[in-house]
Amino acid sequence: MTPQEALTMADMKAIQADTREKMGKAIESLENNLSVLRTGRANPGILKKIVVEYYGSTVPIDQVASITTPDARTLVITPWDRGALNPIEKAIRDSDLGLNPNNKGDTIFISLPMLTEERRKDLVKNAKNYAEDARIAIRNIRKHGLDEVKKVEGIGDDEIKRGEAEVQKITDEFVAKVDQTFQKKEQEILG
Repeated sequence: MTPQEALTMADMKAIQADTREKMGKAIESLENNLSVLRTGRANPGILKKIVVEYYGSTVPIDQVASITTPDARTLVITPWDRGALNPIEKAIRDSDLGLNPNNKGDTIFISLPMLTEERRKDLVKNAKNYAEDARIAIRNIRKHGLDEVKKVEGIGDDEIKRGEAEVQKITDEFVAKVDQTFQKKEQEILG
């Protein structure tokens, strides 16, 4: 193998690794977005995006309180400082989650109602939108990877085709992960 061929192989491997890393981040983002969607069970993740006005600054709820699930329909939020109790309650009430917190003096209880069929369909639709956003991100990353393969100097058409095929193979793998992640969430919501 000539030094030029070795350099070309290293370039291709770097492009593939970069593509794989970026697509992994797209999957991670999808999982974070889906974790906020409510399923039929109590899940502390649904409160992940709630921020609390606490002593003049806004902080994520999990930085001012612990969130537990004693049963499948209840969330219990225990602030580390009693001064955070009312701001936490207000933040939950003002969120778009439609939850009704009950302040018990030192903890907040949230009873999650059963999801209606209509609400389940809306949640599945939101999950589909998140999955489609992830697919779009992956396709954009693929386009970038293909452009990078074409920019590698000193390679022939066969190496370009091989590099493009490898990027497409990585893309197919990550699109399948998006589909699996979506189907799992869909079953949780509808189950």
